[in-house]
Amino acid sequence: MPARTPSHTPSHTPSRTTESSAPARRGAAGRAAPPGALAVLGLGVFLLALAPLLAWYVAPRAKVTPIDVDVTTVFTGTGSYFDTGALRTRDRQKITITRHVLGDVAESERSGRAVWDVSTTVDTPQTLPLRDPRKAFQWTTERWVTDRQTNAPVHCCEEAPTRFDGDAYLKFPFDVQKKGYRWWDSTLGAAVPLRFAGTREVQGYRGYRFTGTVPPTRAGSRQVPGRLVGRPRQGQIQAEEWYANSGIELVVEQRTGRIIDATISPLKTLRAPGARRDAVTLLHGDRLRFTPATQRAQVRLARADSDKLALVGRTLPVGAAVVGGVLTVAGAAWVARGRGPRRQRDEQGQREE
Repeated sequence: MPARTPSHTPSHTPSRTTESSAPARRGAAGRAAPPGALAVLGLGVFLLALAPLLAWYVAPRAKVTPIDVDVTTVFTGTGSYFDTGALRTRDRQKITITRHVLGDVAESERSGRAVWDVSTTVDTPQTLPLRDPRKAFQWTTERWVTDRQTNAPVHCCEEAPTRFDGDAYLKFPFDVQKKGYRWWDSTLGAAVPLRFAGTREVQGYRGYRFTGTVPPTRAGSRQVPGRLVGRPRQGQIQAEEWYANSGIELVVEQRTGRIIDATISPLKTLRAPGARRDAVTLLHGDRLRFTPATQRAQVRLARADSDKLALVGRTLPVGAAVVGGVLTVAGAAWVARGRGPRRQRDEQGQREE
């Protein structure tokens, strides 16, 4: 009986399959990038995405008029005023104008606008020591409401005493341009055109300079004894109030629109009804200007606000773009280098096996 040929079972096949699949798995594992390289690459991509977000979304929203303001500015200079006790005009006197601006935070948050309450006093040497706005030579109060982005007047929130107009008043819009603006003159009760007149340095800080004038303009009427305005035979008459300003000069920080220096030359007079000449000078300031202390305070605030806007709108976006680009390139190169040697080792291992 022929010998039975022993059957050959492929008992070695599983081992070959196992051995051949091991290099494939090692190759797949070898192609994984180093964790550090992926982290660097991911951070670079994140910073590149963050840069335009800061420039186009965050920066514009940082340019908003503050609502929690509490600022006092003071003008001083020489001039004339009408002494009601002596019934005559006193010349070559010190004139002081103090303006206090206080933000109404609650109303601003409710309305979404910038709501500022303004108190302005004009003092003479007799009234200044009293330190009481009710006893000042002149005291006015206002409520100025503006759009927080554009600085345009908004007629709401108990705006007073009138409807404001113009591009600027207590501040200018953000990103001031070298062009003309309309500045609200509270004494005139109207906007005054200002023209760009170059730059000027204030306390070591350079700003844009704007100038303008107000020609003699009738601003109202006042009941006074007729003899004050050259009508001695008449008792009480309604004299005409006239106002002029021969020298408005404002220096403005370009990025924030904050006024860092101001000079004004107001003239308020009385005329007899229909007259063409002034009869009485009520108030005349000869280039009343921000005090050095006010200039320093305004420059300090302007510099701080400008630095913040520059940080968000320029420094951070540019820095994020540059650093992000460098990290992205470096991370991509690191990933490529990390995969290359491992792939070569895996291919060599496959050939040897």
